[in-house]
Amino acid sequence: MHFNLLLQTDVQDFIHEKTGENLTKLAFIKNPFPDIQYATLLHQIECRTRCQKKLPTWFSCRNSIYPSKISIEQTSSETTAQYKSELVSGDFLIDLTGGFGVDDYYFSKTMKRVIHCEIDEELSEIVRHNLMQLQVENVECIHGDSYETLKNLNQKFDWIYIDPSRRNDAKGKVFMLADCLPNVPDSLDFYFEFAENILIKTSPILDIAAGLTELKNVKEIHVIAVDNEVKELLWILSKNISDAVLIKTANQTKLGIEHFDFRLDLESKTTYHLPKRYLYEPNSAIMKSGGFGFVCNQFEVFKLHQHSHLYTSDDLIEFPGRIFEIKLCLDYSKNVIKKYVEKTTANVTIRNFPESVDFIRKKWSIKEGGTNYYFFTTDLNQCKIALLCTKIN
Repeated sequence: MHFNLLLQTDVQDFIHEKTGENLTKLAFIKNPFPDIQYATLLHQIECRTRCQKKLPTWFSCRNSIYPSKISIEQTSSETTAQYKSELVSGDFLIDLTGGFGVDDYYFSKTMKRVIHCEIDEELSEIVRHNLMQLQVENVECIHGDSYETLKNLNQKFDWIYIDPSRRNDAKGKVFMLADCLPNVPDSLDFYFEFAENILIKTSPILDIAAGLTELKNVKEIHVIAVDNEVKELLWILSKNISDAVLIKTANQTKLGIEHFDFRLDLESKTTYHLPKRYLYEPNSAIMKSGGFGFVCNQFEVFKLHQHSHLYTSDDLIEFPGRIFEIKLCLDYSKNVIKKYVEKTTANVTIRNFPESVDFIRKKWSIKEGGTNYYFFTTDLNQCKIALLCTKIN
């Protein structure tokens, strides 16, 4: 694939100038470059706009070429790609599902040599071009089927990296690893012939317990969230694993990274109590990990109820999530709620509660916003309660 026309100075000027503008309006403008299909130009503008926050390095690079929208949607963000690069070390890594190459750009900073394997020939050419623009010299792009590429290369790698496609031509969007492409569970023995360490990226939708039943030799599971939204599950597999699985959570915020780790083989003892002075809501990475009992053990806090996933204490502590001071603990009864909650302004959250946020807002005429936070939940005595709180920054 040749990008000469798109790389002309005046064409790049146009793409950069129109980035962020309304595509519907742009579609009615006369194509200033008759030699290039206007749909191609609009596609480059749209994708560059999408990459401004997710991929600022590519956005800032003058001659970046952008592939299909689905490739942009499925690629790692630079934030999560950098995290992954810190999990690997050594000389040689092969990425069997190269995609747009964002992960490999960051792997190239920690590995001496990286192979980007991509079955889509056009995408492989785009990645090769972009890496040249980014002055990356230690990534080799190979177009072809990953299974055949591994057999043909017949080399040992320090790491194999795989991001299985969650779109199956026969089944549509899938959620089990065995239904993804490539089928990692069925291919593990083959992969371990070429590397002792495998890093797998999966969708945050994948159930961790289900993943553990499909995969073997799991050493670590990393739950990665950005600004309290889980983005990826990362699975580290080791050919000679002996220890129990370590689960590591990381929520990357503007103030830093919130970490919380635990081992699956250790017992956790969940302790319960009625609401005390402070309320703690774990970040989304911890919620995804399922390590609720370990939260009690590590932070010496009490859980409100087995299914609430809210914690409490008398003393204020540092905690990986949101922290509130409880001003009132109310029984969820008509007279009480009518007196303290009805026709107020607050942020509403439900945890283990039979009514939805929208239903509660409508029922009690609660306006959205303000500095008050209402948690509707269930306590250890199975009583429905409302906690009226203020947030502690």
